[in-house]
Amino acid sequence: MKQMSLKLDDQLYEKLLKYTQDNGVSASSVLTESLVEHLSKEKKACAPQGDFTFIDLFAGIGGMRIAYTRQGGRCVFSSEWDKYAQKTYFDNFDEMPWGDITKIASEDVPDHDILVAGFPCQPFSIAGVSKKNSLGRATGFQDKTQGTLFFDVCRIIEAKRPKAFMLENVKNLKSHDKGNTWRVIEESLEQLDYEVFSAVIDGQGFVPQHRERIFIVGFDRKRYGKDVNFLFAVDEDKAKRPPVLRDILETEADPKYTLSDKLWTFLQNYAAKHKAKGNGFGYGLPDFDGVTRTLSARYYKDGSEILIKQGEGKNPRRLTPRECARLQGYPEDFRITVSDTRAYKQFGNSVVVPLVTSIAKLVVAKMKELDSGLLEIEADEEQRKLLKAGA
Repeated sequence: MKQMSLKLDDQLYEKLLKYTQDNGVSASSVLTESLVEHLSKEKKACAPQGDFTFIDLFAGIGGMRIAYTRQGGRCVFSSEWDKYAQKTYFDNFDEMPWGDITKIASEDVPDHDILVAGFPCQPFSIAGVSKKNSLGRATGFQDKTQGTLFFDVCRIIEAKRPKAFMLENVKNLKSHDKGNTWRVIEESLEQLDYEVFSAVIDGQGFVPQHRERIFIVGFDRKRYGKDVNFLFAVDEDKAKRPPVLRDILETEADPKYTLSDKLWTFLQNYAAKHKAKGNGFGYGLPDFDGVTRTLSARYYKDGSEILIKQGEGKNPRRLTPRECARLQGYPEDFRITVSDTRAYKQFGNSVVVPLVTSIAKLVVAKMKELDSGLLEIEADEEQRKLLKAGA
C-alpha cells in the first residue's frame, strides 16, 4: 500500500466529511472508489473499437475477457460481485466491474454482439451439491442466492438480443437433479429464440490439468434463422505436444509453500483411512510428465488435490499462485495483486484461458460467417429492387 497527501479546499473537505459520516465510510474508501471510477471511464474512452463488442458477466478475474479480446473484441461492460476479484480485474484491465448483477437494470447494460458469462456453478457442482445437502440447503434453481442468477443472464439476453452468447459451467450441470436443471436451462434459452449448442470439454491438452466444463453457445434465431450449424471443433487448436506439469513449475519455490510436518502427516493418515474403507479420497502427487487433478477454489485450505514432489527428505509443497495461473493458461504478465489465499480461490474458480480462447475463435468466426450471409441476402434483395425498378 502506498500513501500520499491530498489538499482539499474547505468546502470540498466539509462535503467529504459529511458524506463519510452520513454513510459510515472512510474518506480513503470514497476517494479510492472515485479514482477507480474515473480511471475506468478513461480506459473505456481510449479503448480501440474492436471488430465486435462483448460483455463479461460473472467476470471473475477476466479469463473469458482475455479470450474474446484475443479475437479482436472490445469489452463494453463487465460485472463481478466479489471485491477481491474486482481488484484483480481492475489491476489487469484498468476497469472496475459493476457489482451485484441482480441490482443492475437491463437498460444499464450497453448493446453488444456477444454475451459471455460464467454464471455461478456452486448450486450445480458435485462438491457444492454435497455440501448444501449436508446442511439441508436447497440446490440448483431452488438456491435463491446463486442458482437463480442464471435467470439474470436470460433477462439481459432478452433485453439486449446479442447476436450470440457463450456460457460456462461445471460438467455436473447436465446431470444435476436427474437432468431437470439442464432441462430448465435449455427451455429458457429456447424460449428466448436462440439456436443452442452445448458440449462438455476437458481443458487437458491446452493445459496440464484435467478440468471438464460445459460450454453453452447460442445464436439469435430472430437474426439468423434456425439453419445454424456450430461445432465445438477445439482439438485443432491444441498444442502439438500436450503440456505437462513440469512445463508450468517454477525453478525454485518459496519454502513457505512446503507442507508442514503436521499437515503432511494428517493428509497421509487421512488418505490411508479412506483407502482402507475403499474410498478414493486422498491427496494427489501428479507425475511431472503428466497432468493434475482439477484445481478447485478450496485449494488454499491444504492444497491436497495437487501436491508437488520435492527432493529427498522434503515434504511436498503446494503450487504457487503463479503456477496456478499457468495451470489455467493465464499469460505470464497477468498481475497477481491479492493474497495467496485469495489468489488460490480466484484461479480455482476461473476458466482454462486457452480452451476458452479456442471456443471464442469458433463463436466469432460463426457470427461473422452468419453476418456475411445476411449481407449477401440484403445485397441480392437490393439488386432485385433495382432490376424491378429498371424494368
